[in-house]
Amino acid sequence: MNKIKSIDLFAGVGGLRIGLEKALKKLGFKHDCVFYSEIDKNCRKTYEKNFPKTFLIEDIKSVRKNNIKSIIPDHNILLAGFPCQPFSQAGVSVRNSLERKHGFQDKDQGNLFFNILDILNKKRPETFLLENVQNLVTYNNGKVIKKILKLLRKNYYVPDPQILDARDFGLAQRRRRVYIVGFLNKSLNNFVYPERIKKELRVKDFLEHKVDDNYTISNKLWSGHINRKKRNKKNGKGFGFKLTHPLDSCTNTISSRYYKDGSECLISQGLNKNPRKLTPRECFRLQGFPENFKLSNSKVEAYKQAGNSVPVKVIEKICINIVEYLLSGDSRLKKIS
Repeated sequence: MNKIKSIDLFAGVGGLRIGLEKALKKLGFKHDCVFYSEIDKNCRKTYEKNFPKTFLIEDIKSVRKNNIKSIIPDHNILLAGFPCQPFSQAGVSVRNSLERKHGFQDKDQGNLFFNILDILNKKRPETFLLENVQNLVTYNNGKVIKKILKLLRKNYYVPDPQILDARDFGLAQRRRRVYIVGFLNKSLNNFVYPERIKKELRVKDFLEHKVDDNYTISNKLWSGHINRKKRNKKNGKGFGFKLTHPLDSCTNTISSRYYKDGSECLISQGLNKNPRKLTPRECFRLQGFPENFKLSNSKVEAYKQAGNSVPVKVIEKICINIVEYLLSGDSRLKKIS
């Protein structure tokens, strides 16, 4: 069995890595993640619970361009879910209200794409997979995505990015994200993203059978949700909370703020009981994480980490297509041991 080496940038709790590993296992490859970066200490704790002893550099910005070759290990595949807040609708709105820069002008998070680019240009892995919010495609009238693609295409064949929805790949969550893949071998030029899976979904299939009453929201919070929804509807500002029924086909997108009030998805418990929040485990199920994935001991952090993660089944399908595509050409993947 051959071995494929990867690096996992802005790794969160490892969703991209899990998706890749699932794909490689199906294709008969071993996997070695030789390096990961993650600046959030709580994410690192969860990552290391599940992937102990992986080489870590907390802040990828600390690696200078002229040190990349010596510090970053050789690898076949670069994975990166680079920070989305500077490009997301909510993130841009918050930054505007605080009179802060967004997009590439955000010096803390918005320019981290260039660290990815430096590693790609110095280490030249055979392929890469990047993930971000769908708003990246339209941000600043599409100028940012055009710049990203222009820079990536100097050394890589990069097909047009694709927006894929988690609910089209076996997960009962509406979660649209943009994916960008690239291949060092430019003679390969007809990559195809995975097609949607035709499968009837029900939210109840992702719910736990017994849930503690602590997850049922209080009368005060429930009244607050109802009144806020009425005010918002009257003022034309949106419709507030989303009540989800177990037989619904999907939930709304679960975000990192879910822990605050659960407004994106409150699970109906019938007419005679207030709805409840999803449990942290249910949030990770809706992201496609395996049942043996070890969650943070903090519920707040677990909710944040689930909301910031990636839909694993989408990653798995893309990675299957990536590896099969590489194997269809002249690829070193056949020779690595």
